Amino acid sequence: MNRKDFIKIIGGLTAMSTLGAFNTFTRNLKERDKKMPVLFVGHGSPMNGIEDNEFSRRWAQLGREIPQPEAVLCISAHWLTRGTHITAMPQPKTIHDFGGFPQELFEVQYPAPGNPQLAKETAALIQQTQVGLDHDWGLDHGCWSVVRQMYPEADIPVLQLSIDYHKPPAYHYKLAQELQSLRRKGVLIMGSGNMVHNLRMVDWQKMDEPDYGYGWAQEINETFKKHILSKSHQPLIDYTGLGQAAKLAIPTPDHYYPLLYALALQDDKEEVEFFNDRYVAGSLSMTSVRIGKG
Repeated sequence: MNRKDFIKIIGGLTAMSTLGAFNTFTRNLKERDKKMPVLFVGHGSPMNGIEDNEFSRRWAQLGREIPQPEAVLCISAHWLTRGTHITAMPQPKTIHDFGGFPQELFEVQYPAPGNPQLAKETAALIQQTQVGLDHDWGLDHGCWSVVRQMYPEADIPVLQLSIDYHKPPAYHYKLAQELQSLRRKGVLIMGSGNMVHNLRMVDWQKMDEPDYGYGWAQEINETFKKHILSKSHQPLIDYTGLGQAAKLAIPTPDHYYPLLYALALQDDKEEVEFFNDRYVAGSLSMTSVRIGKG
């Protein structure tokens, strides 16, 4: 047997093994006629997780609108790692990864279960890199602040996939594409961050002024939306080429990368809807994206 034939055989066995692992979780789930929607959510302040405001009300409405998921897989701006990891514990803890907020926020617990089997199968789907099974992290506020408003009963399994902060944008976009089959099995994939996120330039005097955004923030946010609507993803992957406004909006890419995870899962024919399309304190946007109707 020559080397080329050997590689083909091994590749086929690997693909069969991966599919078999995925079917372990999904064998009792009927493949859905329609894919689950994909979300990118601008999560903003952790206080949105406990407040009744226009952002949290829209999250709650989404929870009622979209089909009930079998599980939620969240890519949060607040879990940055070397390498890629997925939470694999049966009961993830609620992480309060912030400071300077009211005690009420630190007392929040969101006791949604995890799903170790789904974690293993999701890791097996990803061929671009080896995915570590994590038993230490949990659900950070980029995840639970949104999901607890969508599913307050905490009865749907929630997992987080980390962001390898040492990899470029194209890496994250390509990795996300390998998650596509989860959508047919009822998994809601959600990126959580903010398109425009520059905390150093926040105008604290105008925190309570509704929909206040600097000129550059509005400019780049509209540019992002234009490319999303036209399904022109390459400029968004190469966002550093979008000019000075993009540099101001994305001084670090942690809150931007979750958007790429959502966009990578978009089919050519899927509709896009923007929601919570508002600015906060000049240099933040809450603009969020729903891909597909489900």
